[in-house]
Amino acid sequence: MSHFFDFIEPIRYEGPQTKNPLAYRYYDAKREILGKPMEEHLRLAICMWHTFCWSGQDIFGEATFDRPWLALLDPMKRAEAQLQAAFEFIEKLGLKYYTFHDRDVAPEGNNLQEFKTNLQIIAEKMAREMENKKIHLLWGTANLTNHRRYMAGAATNPDPEIFAYTVAQVKQTFDVTHQLKGENYVLWGGREGYDSLLNTDMKREQQQLGRFLSLLVDYKHKVGFKGTLLIEPKPCEPSKHQYDFDTATVYAFLQKFNLEKEFKVNIETNHATLAGHSFPHEVAYAIANGIFGSIDANQGDPQLGWDTDQFPMDVSDMTLALYFILQNGGFTTGGLNFDTKLRRQSIELEDMFHSHIGGADNLARALLMAAQLIENGQLQEFINQRYAGWDTEFGKELLTTLDFEKISDLAFAKNLKPKLASGRQEMLENLVAFI
Repeated sequence: MSHFFDFIEPIRYEGPQTKNPLAYRYYDAKREILGKPMEEHLRLAICMWHTFCWSGQDIFGEATFDRPWLALLDPMKRAEAQLQAAFEFIEKLGLKYYTFHDRDVAPEGNNLQEFKTNLQIIAEKMAREMENKKIHLLWGTANLTNHRRYMAGAATNPDPEIFAYTVAQVKQTFDVTHQLKGENYVLWGGREGYDSLLNTDMKREQQQLGRFLSLLVDYKHKVGFKGTLLIEPKPCEPSKHQYDFDTATVYAFLQKFNLEKEFKVNIETNHATLAGHSFPHEVAYAIANGIFGSIDANQGDPQLGWDTDQFPMDVSDMTLALYFILQNGGFTTGGLNFDTKLRRQSIELEDMFHSHIGGADNLARALLMAAQLIENGQLQEFINQRYAGWDTEFGKELLTTLDFEKISDLAFAKNLKPKLASGRQEMLENLVAFI
């Protein structure tokens, strides 16, 4: 059996002062933070698709990466080599989780039966690798966007045969995720949206999507899957508009179909910014509405208007997001998945390590800063004081006992002249920036 990364030693923590570019500066897996090891707080995962399947091509240029496992012509041998490379890589990084799309790990074949057979063969190999290397599956998902059959959507497709094909494909991927004790299953819409309203029945498509999700919930309970069902919001690209535009849209959709207790969201940083939001906003909204699940940790380029999937190096955004997550009790079944790509000019295998080391270190720095914000309590103390009026007898009456007319009468009776208070935004920005 060949080894793809023999030239790299296992990546160790050496501390902030190290000069070794192939060592962790901040990611110290066993370091205890707020009562838990860092690795349990972050639950870092490596994705199969960008990391091992992408060859560096983009819409303007051909492949730039020369990956030995991608050079194999036989689809199953290539899939097996890819799998071997992935688990070797994750083990060298000292991480515990991975994620996959069905088409990342197994050839589609010529029909559904071939796909099922291929996926099951690979699933058994994944199970052995997971057992040998003590690596766990954070989540699995089905690729319902690449094949031409899905050019008009999957569950939302105008053709009922494609709807049925979608259900069959998702069932096989869900079954494998369940078999491998995956902690979550992700629904990534991809093309569940429209390119033009001229040929779209939006009401019908949303009803189809609602039925599809309801059917999956029923099946989850039937087979006893204990993990979390996650929906990954995305506003556009490749579709002009997608029905899972952002976390708020997903929440409204789930409420419409009485599914808000069955699904949570897998928030991708770059998708948040494509939707015109900040990443911390999406996390805060999900937590406020009880649907926070997991994170695809990456970032976009502010000068480019598409999903560039760069490694998460913005420490301020990650700090605030992790602060909200820690306040909410931390991850349960979710984690931080590196849904990330190398840049096309980073062509060496060693670059795969530099990128993930940097991403892990930056997330570790953000965790340490978020933990300090929790421990010193200044941010929460300011917020508590800002809303303290609602904890007084007057505030409680407004929320619980008085009707609209009585509140108005009370305002006149008290001759209210509210005293304005500063929001202290700049002070709080300094507090977070210089923690």
